[in-house]
Amino acid sequence: MRVLGVDPGLTRCGLGVVDGGRGRSVTPVAVGVARTPPEDELPSRLRAVADEVERWMDLHRPEVVAIERVFSQHNVRTVMGTAQVSGVVALLAARRGLPVAFHTPSEVKAAISGSGRADKKQVTTMITKILGLATAPKPADAADALALAVCHLWRAPMANRLAQAEAKAAELARNHRARLKAAAKATGGRDARG
Repeated sequence: MRVLGVDPGLTRCGLGVVDGGRGRSVTPVAVGVARTPPEDELPSRLRAVADEVERWMDLHRPEVVAIERVFSQHNVRTVMGTAQVSGVVALLAARRGLPVAFHTPSEVKAAISGSGRADKKQVTTMITKILGLATAPKPADAADALALAVCHLWRAPMANRLAQAEAKAAELARNHRARLKAAAKATGGRDARG
């Protein structure tokens, strides 16, 4: 499976593509950053990020897009820009029929380093080792994008199994309710014990 990881941001939007193999085998494909000047107007910046993300989608043909879930920060302006970029990327993926997965920063940190409290330097060090890169991806947004892609590859099988188990449990519950309803109807609504 090929995953495009996106660490959303208006000034720097990290992009990373990783291929997943058997088990936890992962291979780096590409890493980079879409940049926009802070002095440009918001619509222009969003269009520039969208254009670059679309170029990456055309070039690398991902099967799924993993985006960092926006979390609350002290700087509301930064959160808004990050959320807007996330929305643009999700829309681009949806238009191509690509599934989109959102992962929280702590999920990514835990998947990559074993600790949901790892700092950016630790994540960069671990993703460099995991992918066998000669040098650490820079800036941190690029490393984070690769980490998102790897996190998705490692978490997706478990998430799929969990979703299947939940669907099966819901189906069993529906069937059980239907049998109870049929039994109640057959006994005229009386207690089956008499």
